[in-house]
Amino acid sequence: MRDIVTLDNGFWRVGLVPETGGSIAFGQLHLDGAWVDVLRPTPAESLGRFAETASYPLVPWSNRVRGGRLQWAGRTYQLRVNHADGTAIHGVGTDYAWTVVESSPTYAVLEFVSHDVYGVNFPWSFTARFTYRLDGARLEVEMALTNTDHETFPAGLGHHPYLQRELATASGAVGGPAELRIDCEKAYDLDNALPTAEAGPIRPAADFRERRPLGTEFVDDCYTSRTGPVAGSVTWPDALQLDLEADDVLGHVVCYIPQERPYFALEPVSNANDAFTLDAAGVPGTGLRIVQPGETLTAAWALAATPLV
Repeated sequence: MRDIVTLDNGFWRVGLVPETGGSIAFGQLHLDGAWVDVLRPTPAESLGRFAETASYPLVPWSNRVRGGRLQWAGRTYQLRVNHADGTAIHGVGTDYAWTVVESSPTYAVLEFVSHDVYGVNFPWSFTARFTYRLDGARLEVEMALTNTDHETFPAGLGHHPYLQRELATASGAVGGPAELRIDCEKAYDLDNALPTAEAGPIRPAADFRERRPLGTEFVDDCYTSRTGPVAGSVTWPDALQLDLEADDVLGHVVCYIPQERPYFALEPVSNANDAFTLDAAGVPGTGLRIVQPGETLTAAWALAATPLV
């Protein structure tokens, strides 16, 4: 059994699993007198598997790297392929335990130092420090990546929250099924989740610029050209509205809606899928960030809750 660090301010209750890649085990809101899972809860038997948690860090890149080939400054670095589609996926932070460096009932700081472990699937050393804070109706996450190497490197940041399609307590459903709005004007044309060109029109099945139900089609799309500080919003009618706020560094959003699953994902991320390859090909707007030795890349996002009951 993995130890859970629980944050609780009476409105939000969030569990962190430092040993499992610094992941979030659960995210609950106190609605109409009961605690309700808003983020997908992690079963006790799955606490050691990051991909089954409520959310997990994406560092030092988000989403996929084609063939695991990281292209940078005229060189190609071969990463370990760790996904069935032949890509390197979701960075390296989830491969290792993180350390709790600060904590209180409503605040925790988790840290991962790549130099302290062996076999990290990234050519350069870095330190990641993620801060989780409860502030009233807000779950706030600040993410920082410091270049501890002697070379400049490209990188990205993000998080992978899974949300419940329907909210429920032991006594039954709370409100209606989730409806989604994504405040972005463009998306990438993807082949097996990989783009080959800059973002353009959003395909109809993935168009959530106007709030609507999740629908019946599979979605795994990457969006950009955000229209404001709210990257997207999820509404469970007559129960809750949850706004995903993200700063300018997190200029992309990934939405994953699998069919016949009780959850979906809405991810605040800095870079497009396969940003290393796109950047090497001169494609603009990938969101890839260049981090100098000793420099720290920071980004922040929050889930802001408004009860509708």
